[in-house]
Amino acid sequence: MANQVKLSARPRTLAGRNAVKQVRANGSVPAVIYGAHETPANLEVDRKALQTILSHAASEHILVDLEIAGDGGKSVNKLSLIQEVQHHPVRGDILHIDFHAVSMNETITSEVPIEAVGEPAGVKTGGGLLQQQVRALEIECLPQNLPDLLTVDVSALNIGDSIHVKDIVLPSGVTALTEGDITVFLVSEPTVSEEPAAGEAAAAAPEVINEKKPEAEGAEKK
Repeated sequence: MANQVKLSARPRTLAGRNAVKQVRANGSVPAVIYGAHETPANLEVDRKALQTILSHAASEHILVDLEIAGDGGKSVNKLSLIQEVQHHPVRGDILHIDFHAVSMNETITSEVPIEAVGEPAGVKTGGGLLQQQVRALEIECLPQNLPDLLTVDVSALNIGDSIHVKDIVLPSGVTALTEGDITVFLVSEPTVSEEPAAGEAAAAAPEVINEKKPEAEGAEKK
């Protein structure tokens, strides 16, 4: 199950492009928190602290105990799910982050990454190829039941065998929202490259032109 990580945040009073640039220049990431029972509020979080959290997680959908600084040194803690992280398309820098405030007694929806465990029999003995067609599963659960990662044992798969969403055993309290008939893992037959026919091979070979090299300049004529 997902571990709640702590992250500090500060209210962000200024808005607009210039204000956002200033927040980033100061080593922070602009953020927003919202939820069904929350008034959306602008925040900023420390970039290094956020990067550390993301680097140790299986995905960016993380349950966070968000400590928001308040007036007079008081702070408010809000359980939040990292809903979206926006990255720079070239540099990969974190540009913005969305927090979704959640309640411990209300279900949430999230995406959880899927990882294969074991080597399929069809790959080990038959030279097949394991294909993963779904990288994350959309699920529904209470916050405390949110898995970090879903692992699926694929070692029994032979060539032609597959695992669908409905075949995956989910942790207690977790329900899959992704359609059950969708294929997640498949072991396909090995690909065999066809040998070109003799004529095709000859046609594909580069043309070699044999010609007499010119005699060296100044060579004695016979």
